[in-house]
Amino acid sequence: MTKDELKNRTKEFGKRIINMVNALPNNKAANVISYQIIRSATSVGANYRATCRSRSTAEFISKINIVMEEADETLYWLELLVETNLMKQKLLEELLTEANELTAIFASTLKTLRKNKSQHDRNLNS
Repeated sequence: MTKDELKNRTKEFGKRIINMVNALPNNKAANVISYQIIRSATSVGANYRATCRSRSTAEFISKINIVMEEADETLYWLELLVETNLMKQKLLEELLTEANELTAIFASTLKTLRKNKSQHDRNLNS
């Protein structure tokens, strides 16, 4: 997947979360979760765009870690919506899958980057 494809995918994810939030009931719990999930889901795309402008590997690693954390936090809020019966799991299946996939993509990217950086550092010290 190219950077542009992932930029589009993360933006679409944020838009889908915003649309989902509009279907939530209007109560205190849903309002709090709505704020949190919109913040974390839109942060995935915004921070991924910033990651693409990184000036160094260290900066890229730092920023991609934030992206991964935000995707995982969004997954948490989606799970909470289901577990508190604010929304049926069936309605959230695609978003749950996408949040899982995005978290896995960024976790894998981070793991690979850290491995490559550590190998590079060992080679420099040899």
